Formats: sequence, C-alpha cells, structure tokens
Amino acid sequence: METRPATAPDQVASMDTGRLRERFLVEDLFRPGEVRLTYSHEDRIVVGGVAGAADLPCPEQLRSEFFLERRELGVVNIGGPGAVTVDGTRHELAAKEVLYVGRGARQVHFDGRFYLVSTPAHTSHPTVRATLEDAEPVRLGSADGSNDRTIYKFLHLKGIQSCQLVLGVTVLEPGSMWNTMPCHTHERRTEVYFYFDLPETDRVVHLMGRPDATRNLIVAPEQAVISPYWSVHCGFGTRSYAFVWAMGGENQAYDDMEPVSIGELR
Repeated sequence: METRPATAPDQVASMDTGRLRERFLVEDLFRPGEVRLTYSHEDRIVVGGVAGAADLPCPEQLRSEFFLERRELGVVNIGGPGAVTVDGTRHELAAKEVLYVGRGARQVHFDGRFYLVSTPAHTSHPTVRATLEDAEPVRLGSADGSNDRTIYKFLHLKGIQSCQLVLGVTVLEPGSMWNTMPCHTHERRTEVYFYFDLPETDRVVHLMGRPDATRNLIVAPEQAVISPYWSVHCGFGTRSYAFVWAMGGENQAYDDMEPVSIGELR
C-alpha cells in the first residue's frame, strides 16, 4: 500500500506537473490478481482497485488485525459481472452496482474488476448491495452546458447507512463532458474522483487547487484524483464518461459544500 502525505494549499504553487501528479493522482490501480491500495492522510481515505480474483489484504500501515477492524469499505463494479464474498456470503454485482461492507468484516474476496474506497469507522453497519435502481438519482445540467448528467447517490444520509463514507456514481449523457460545473469545495471533507467508462485513448482534464489559483491534471481512464478540503474538483473529458465520487470527513451531508461560481475561477 502506497502512502500519500496531506498537502497544504500553499505548497501547490511550487509544484510542477510531475509533483502534482505524484501527490494527487492515483494512477496504477489495477494489476491482474492484485488489490492495489493508496492511503491518503487527507482524512485517512484509502482508495484501491482489484482486477480478477484476490483477497482484501491488511497492509502493515494500518496496524490492525484485519483491514476492516476499524474501517468501512465501498466497492463499485466498474467492469462486467463480478462478485464479492464477505465472511462467506457471496454478493453478485453488475456494472456500476455498489457493495457497502461495514466495520468488523474479516474476510473479503473479490472476483471481478472493482474500485474500492475506505474510510475510518467508529461504528458498524450491515453489508448492503445496491443497484442503480436502488440509488437516489438526481438529474443535473443541460445539453447546451455540456454537463447533462445523472448523479446516483448510494451511500448517504437517506441511502445506504455508513459511519462516514459518502459515495455515488455520476453518468454523463452522450455529448456532455463537463462534470460538477459550477464547482465547489468541501471545508469539512476530502473527496476523491475516479474516472472510468471512456476509451483508453481518451482523457479527462481535471481542475484542482484553490478557486483563485487552479491547476490541472490530465487523467487517463481508471485513475483517481484526491481532492483535499481546500481544492475544487471538476473536469472536462474528450468524450462522455462516468465517475465515482466518494467523500470522508466530519459529516455525511451531501449538500455540505462551498459553491464556487464560474466567474470566481482563475
């Protein structure tokens, strides 16, 4: 498991492209038969990926007996049909379906292609599978704004119950490429975007940084961007795509954000 330090906003001004990518972009998430994990000290979020058949490991950095001893986990199927077995119970997952695994689960086995997000947990909730039909959909944007999209909220106050993890999947309509515009920051939470469902040759230009001093990352399919509380997070793709958004921090209120108007961006 790779470990990333937290970053203060005034550090970003001196970072070149390579340093920005090293600190905020998670690139190498998928290798056959492995669970690849990155631990961020931004709200102690762990993001990961698994391709094929593998068990959830317990890296020594966690100093725990098993991975979910003090954590909870969100699993998103980003490939074809797959399954996750939690303490002997098998859960079948189709594309874009989600499994929440609560604190205390000891054995987790994956068969498929999954994106993983984990946050610390101080209470336990049941393991729950959810389809797109189970999620709370919100349609936002418009075709003329190139941001016509559906936000599927899975883990939130009125959805699957968790300790602090909030998670959903946003799907852009054909011809729409902007996500989360106008954008925002989260004073009380860290958010991670994971981009998928676009061809390998396409990219997303992800905006980050303070609203008055934005920087950008060129993001390939199936890569994730860590967004600290002080950073905006939005992007424009070379074609339509989907992305997983996940947050951890002080609360689970989906609308707890600081809006940033388009005119404020620099």
